[in-house]
Amino acid sequence: MTVPCAWRRDKFARRSLQAVANHGLRAAAADETAHPKKAIPYMTTYSNRRVVRIEWGDCDPAGIIFYPRYFEIFDASTAALFERALGMTKFDQLKHFNFAGYPLVRTRAKFIKPTRFGDDVTVESTITFGRSSFNVEHKLSCHDQLCSECSETRVWVIRDPLTGNIRSHPVPQEVLAKFARKN
Repeated sequence: MTVPCAWRRDKFARRSLQAVANHGLRAAAADETAHPKKAIPYMTTYSNRRVVRIEWGDCDPAGIIFYPRYFEIFDASTAALFERALGMTKFDQLKHFNFAGYPLVRTRAKFIKPTRFGDDVTVESTITFGRSSFNVEHKLSCHDQLCSECSETRVWVIRDPLTGNIRSHPVPQEVLAKFARKN
């Protein structure tokens, strides 16, 4: 059976609203990225590069990086991206913007080539903003060869003053403006 295209779009829009009401942050973020035609338009894209040395403690006995360490590198790269664009540490961001952070709600990685103890790797991170969520794409390379890729979806959250629970909140215009100025 063929379903008219307009009906499918409306179905996804209803699903997005229902996801927020029924399932909270994870469902809302997943729905926003799964159906980009109905997602809120992204406002800005920004990139950052940093060099990281693979240390002895990052590696297994064979001298190859233990794969969970990549996720630590990617998490630190996201924090470095915000620090560079906003001009303040994550600790200062939490105080200045009075928010609870930007938790990870979805991630996916591809490991292409191993890195080893002593390698200086370059991590290029690119961020694209939605309304309350944002996507970060990381590319980790060594000697100009791609070694790993990672995509993250994170959500800007605040604490509900009544319950103390976290909930999604639109990324502040001040943050978006600083990222836009850095482009």
